[in-house]
Amino acid sequence: MNALPLSVQHCQPRKGKEHALDEAAIAALLPLVPGWKLSGQGDALAKDYRFENFHQTLGFINAVGFMANHEDHHPDMEAGYGHCKLQWSTHDVGGLSLNDFICAARVDALLAR
Repeated sequence: MNALPLSVQHCQPRKGKEHALDEAAIAALLPLVPGWKLSGQGDALAKDYRFENFHQTLGFINAVGFMANHEDHHPDMEAGYGHCKLQWSTHDVGGLSLNDFICAARVDALLAR
C-alpha cells in the first residue's frame, strides 16, 4: 500500500472483484479512519457526523459533495437537522475498496481544517 496518509491520496479507477479488500486489509485500514464502522454486511464504511444546526450540516454536505466529485467516488448520504450519515462502498467491486478508506479519511480531514 501507499506510504502516504490516506487523507492525501486520491482515488483510482477500481472495477472488478480483484479490487475488493479482503478482511485482513479492512482490519488493517479501519484503525486509520477513527470513528468509521463497517455497516451492512461488512461491505460499507459508515459514520454519522453531528452538527449544531442545519446550516452547518448543509455546508458539510456541500464540502463532501465537492470532494466526492473531484475524486469521482460518491457516498450514500442521509441528512437531517444537525447530522449527516455517510456511507462509502465501491459498487464496481461489490464491497469495500481502498477508495472508500481514502474518501473517509479525506472527509475527516475536511473537518480538521
